[in-house]
Amino acid sequence: MNLNNQPTIDELARLFASRKDSHDDHILWINRAGDVRLDARSPYTDEHAFTQARSELFACLKMYRRGQGYVGKKAAADKDFISDVLQALKAKWAFHQTLAKSA
Repeated sequence: MNLNNQPTIDELARLFASRKDSHDDHILWINRAGDVRLDARSPYTDEHAFTQARSELFACLKMYRRGQGYVGKKAAADKDFISDVLQALKAKWAFHQTLAKSA
């Protein structure tokens, strides 16, 4: 899913549904090209280690802890939750675009 291509709630829901809440903590992040990722954090000891390992990282939006219900098929079915996440992603990306144009 790329934020430059008018992403939809359904696209984001599919991303969340493709992960298992019970397996790992997950980090929602955006790369410099606008691609949204939801990656497991398991190989990294903390969020700082995760960000250091990703040279293409633009922004981390949220850490979803394992077993909390924020990742997976049930989370993906919660349209209000997914809509809120999509709005946060779009706002972060729009802010980035505004800064890039003013630089």
